[in-house]
Formats: sequence, C-alpha cells, structure tokens
Amino acid sequence: MAKAYLVGSGIAALSAATFLIRDGGFDGTDIHLFEGQRTIGGSLDAGGTANTGYTMRGGRMFEAEYRCTYDLLSGIPTLDDPSVSVTQEILAGHEEFAWDDIARLVDGDGKIVDTRSMGFTEHDRLDLVRCLAAPEGHLDGKRITDCFGEHFFTTNFWFLWCTTFAFQPWHSAIEFRRYLRRFIHLLPEFASLSGIHRTRYNQHDSIVRPLNAWLRERGVTVHTGCHVTDLGLAPGRRRTTVTTIYLSRAGHDEKIAVSPEDLVLVTNGSMTDASSLGSHTAAPPPAPHRSDAWLLWHRLARGRDDFGNPDAFDKHVKESRFESFTVTAKDPAFLDALEKFSGRETGRGGLMTFTDSDWLLTVVVPRQPVYRDQPEGVSVWWGYGLHPGRAGNQTPKPMAMCSGREILEEVLHHLPFDEPTAARVLQTSTVVPCLMPYVTSQFLSRRRDDRPKVVPGGSVNLAFIGQFTEVPDDVVFTVEYSVRTAWTAVAQLLGLDKHPPAVYKGHRDPHVLAAALETMHRR
Repeated sequence: MAKAYLVGSGIAALSAATFLIRDGGFDGTDIHLFEGQRTIGGSLDAGGTANTGYTMRGGRMFEAEYRCTYDLLSGIPTLDDPSVSVTQEILAGHEEFAWDDIARLVDGDGKIVDTRSMGFTEHDRLDLVRCLAAPEGHLDGKRITDCFGEHFFTTNFWFLWCTTFAFQPWHSAIEFRRYLRRFIHLLPEFASLSGIHRTRYNQHDSIVRPLNAWLRERGVTVHTGCHVTDLGLAPGRRRTTVTTIYLSRAGHDEKIAVSPEDLVLVTNGSMTDASSLGSHTAAPPPAPHRSDAWLLWHRLARGRDDFGNPDAFDKHVKESRFESFTVTAKDPAFLDALEKFSGRETGRGGLMTFTDSDWLLTVVVPRQPVYRDQPEGVSVWWGYGLHPGRAGNQTPKPMAMCSGREILEEVLHHLPFDEPTAARVLQTSTVVPCLMPYVTSQFLSRRRDDRPKVVPGGSVNLAFIGQFTEVPDDVVFTVEYSVRTAWTAVAQLLGLDKHPPAVYKGHRDPHVLAAALETMHRR
C-alpha cells in the first residue's frame, strides 16, 4: 500500500489526511504527519489556563460559502456530542447566536460611529469598481495604495475592511481584489457582521481536537518534535519525484525512503512562525529564528522557478506583523460595561475597532465559554493591534514593547468606562500578548508566480498545501483556503473524480452586485 507523508500538522495537513482516508481510500496507519512543535494545529492554537491566563494567537471567521470547510467538517463529530458534526454545530450556533454588531467602530471621543454610510466619495467608488473589474494580471506586483487615493484609507469602509481581514495599505492589490470578489455578498451586512459564522469554542477546541480524534481513531500517526529538513528529489526537471525525506528527531538525523507511489504533502511557510508570547507583566521577547516551514521551502525552491519564491513573504517583517492579546477575567466588570456601552449582550457584539487608536486596536468578546475547560465565573476576550510598532495614545511605548497590563490600560483609554470599573477590570484581569512577525505575510505585495501551484507541473508525488500555495480565485488568511489546497492536492495526485467544489463567485450574480452597489452609495 502507498504511504502518505505530510509535513506540518496545521489545518491543511489535518484536512489532507482526512481527505486521503475519506476520498482516497488510504488506511490511516499509512499516513504520517511530521510536526516540529510539541503541539498540533498550526495557527489554530489555544493554550494557557484560567490561573495563568489563556492564550490564542487568533480567531478565524467563517461564512456560508466555505464550501470545502463545511464539506470536510460535516463528517467530523464534535467532542461534546458525537451525533452532531462540527459543521452542524457551527451552523446551529449561527442560528442561535448570530452577531449583530451596532458598535463596530468607536471614534476618539468614545462614541459609536454611524456605519450606515461607507464614507465614500465618488472617486473612491470609481476606484473600487475599477479594482474589482481589473484583470488580475494588471495588478501584478502592485500594492493597494497603487489603486486608491489617500481619502479611501480614511473611510468607514477601510476601517471595517482592514480590521476584519487584517489588510494594510501596503498589502497586495491582487489579494485585495480577490477579497472584494470573494466576499462581495457580505457587503450589505458588513458593519453588523451578521453574515459571519463562528465556532462554538476557540478553533483549536472546536476544529483541531475533533479532527485529531477522528484521525487517531483511524490509526494516523502524528510525529511531534520532528523536523523535516529537506526532501531528496529524483534527477530530472520534467518530472518531480520525491525519493527521500530528511528529518531530525530528538537531535538525531533520520531519513525515510519514498517510492513514486507514496505521497508527500508539504506545508510551505507559516503565518504564525516565530510568534512570541509575553505576559501580564512583560512584553513579548524578540522573535526566535524562522521555523522549518520557511527553511524547507527555501531549500526546495533554490534553483527552481516552479516551487515559488519564499523571499517575497518572509523578508518584510515590518510589513507583515501585528500583535494580538488574550484577556482572562475573573470578574464580569468588563463584560457588563461593554454590554451596556455596545447595546449587545456578550457574544453578539462582534468586533469593536477604535478608529483613533494609534495601534488601530480592535477587541472582540466571544460567546462564553471560549475554552471547553473554562471554569464558571471566568471569561475570556481577545483583541489585536495592526500597528504594533507605533507608540500608543495612552502609553508612549510601541505596542510591541508593552506588557499585557499596559495593553489593557490602552484599551480602557479608548472606552468610556468610569474609573471604578476600569480599576476593577485591571485588578481582576490577566493579559497575555503575542507578537507575530509573519502573520499577514501572505498578503504582501507579490507577483503571480511567487506561490507554487498546489501540484507543480510534472509532479509525480509532491504537493504543496496551506496559505502559501496558489489557488485561483480563493483567498488566503482563511481556513477555507487551507482546506481547499488539501483537497486539491489529494484529488490531483490520486487522479480522483471528486474535486473541491467551485469557489463561490458572488461578483457574477447581478443581485449580489446590485446590493453591493446600493451599500456603496449609502450616505
């Protein structure tokens, strides 16, 4: 029987292993995942405790047209109730507890911004339509700032857009255009976020753990603390065949012989690589060195133009970093005050961005509990700043140099809470910040061939999966993209009849376009 070797254990690799069993007929015992870290899940992580403070680097949002993700998770039971699939749990949660944000933006006076208007001038609208209609090739190597005037980046639309998706003005015009097309159907409800779906708990508890349980039940082996350092390829450029996997485990070098019938699926690059955690009293330390995901990609791409260009993504840290923070509270003071201010009960309010924040801070209070083991009386909320290198409004230090407590003080500076409430929040909260140097690296300005195809031309048994591969039309920085690459790799390498469903293209639906245009013209 053929074997499958997967480099990484993020959502792309976990999905690929599932598709190999579900669609490819693989026995789980013939599938091996190699993970350099001690934990699995990649960017869908969650850790900490109620006493020391919970941590999670990010929280991904879902929507109705995540066709690959919901197909995958429809066959994965939840941990709470094996009769309910993860997909059913997400959709039911949306029906029962959807976001309905009415305090999405807050100005410098602590007042809620009226977001019924996108704030466009006619010139902004023309630029937006022009970008939406432009052939992708015309945007090769361009930044968003190459397509829009200065006023565009002061509009309500931009504040909503950049803080929902983590775009920066210097990011890729190609990716911005893809996002416009991919999510244009959400534009009429963009301010309220009512079209967004979320998992019941954090994504590690709600997605990674159920997937891992399903795979382990079928005999899949996950080798943690195992670093894949290189791949040996058979001579010849017209056909690419992996013959050897080189790895390091517990300080010992090993190699695995690979036959042409075996499959090797590589997660190249990592958006949460070199992340560093601070604490309530200390800022995150300087980022560690790059991980195997980047180094392996560099080795494989050396001298080849069909394996992409990692230099486009991992050489511009100042343009790809932001900082998140997780708050663990043992008192309901913050949640109660935010409910009163926002007009929405905890978990229904969605994102809240402070438009005058020099860090461009956004906070979100999810439905509680956020962790499956979260004790009663403990709450968890989360936030992020898109400009961690800038000094704050309250503190003169850059966000990246602040402790968790100092970040919380900056957040409270932007909220109209009374002094006793703010003091109680500070006294009863533990904040863990996380600096991520590569988190938006997939958005960096690029050329069309900087990402390799999922299955490079002439590949016999090698595929690339994850955020740094090329899938036409779909958008990076989403779980859907990783799952789609995994499904594409399995289907193409095995020559299956069943392929991923087409990417949703709302921009071709006249009703969707009409609703989007109406939203753009609101005053």
